[in-house]
Amino acid sequence: MKIAMLARNPNLYSHRRLAEVAEARGHNLDIINTLRCTMNITSHRPTVLYNGETLRGYDAVIPRIGASITQYGLAVLRQFEMMGVWPLNESVAIGRSRDKLRSMQIFAKHGLGLPVTAFAHDPNQTDEVLKIVGGAPAVVKLLEGTQGIGVVLGETEKSAKSVIEAFRGANVNILVQEFIKEAGSSDIRIFVIGGKVVASMMRTGAEGDFRSNLHRGGTAKSVKITPEERSTAVRAAKVMGLNVAGVDILRANHGPVIMEVNSSPGLEGIESSTGKDVALKIIEFMEKNAKPGNTKTRGKG
Repeated sequence: MKIAMLARNPNLYSHRRLAEVAEARGHNLDIINTLRCTMNITSHRPTVLYNGETLRGYDAVIPRIGASITQYGLAVLRQFEMMGVWPLNESVAIGRSRDKLRSMQIFAKHGLGLPVTAFAHDPNQTDEVLKIVGGAPAVVKLLEGTQGIGVVLGETEKSAKSVIEAFRGANVNILVQEFIKEAGSSDIRIFVIGGKVVASMMRTGAEGDFRSNLHRGGTAKSVKITPEERSTAVRAAKVMGLNVAGVDILRANHGPVIMEVNSSPGLEGIESSTGKDVALKIIEFMEKNAKPGNTKTRGKG
């Protein structure tokens, strides 16, 4: 296959691993800086240009689109889809997963476990929002945050109100969620490929930090998950429409609850903590499924 990977940094562990595995299996993989792509939108034959050259002949595209360039990245991916190139994850599915509010609403619609979550626009509704989530402590999240950035714990009623009012005063959208104390600053990342769990790890936050993100100094180890956790992760990826997903869950007293689903999950933490070759499993999935028209949106963006 001839594969395009949309990624800005070719030196990231995840990108290097995917490129190494693809090339070891006889594929040609080009890493394309998403922001250097130019699109001919009006042509009856949609095209993508890269550094002035028209991109042709690709069988599949791996979108590794950073959160900071989601909108432009999705536009480029849609253009590839309209050219008939098979996407590892489709633009529509990535768009759903990147919108925390939309994804939570989809999970709720399908009966998946979630922390109690509230959303409001008016700063004067702070008391009402906190009441919905059971009061302090409460977790306040930026809708556009990633890697633990923009996630704050309001430990008391007063501090939670201050955080909510500060974010709303800055005119940014936030979610407020109940704090799952029993999770103990740990969450579980479950890696799903093609509707099957291929690896799982428990991430624990650095001392004094309730966030478990590895980018924030957390640690990871392999973990055995329950059948309910496995089912929750598989269903979450399915309702998002993602072929490849990192599903983050917390172990609450009433069962697993979904924190979020990542459409470009990193490989370094999961491979090093579990010893599993996740990059190989991704490329093998592509080998079996990268066929024109083999998409939920039929490659129409």
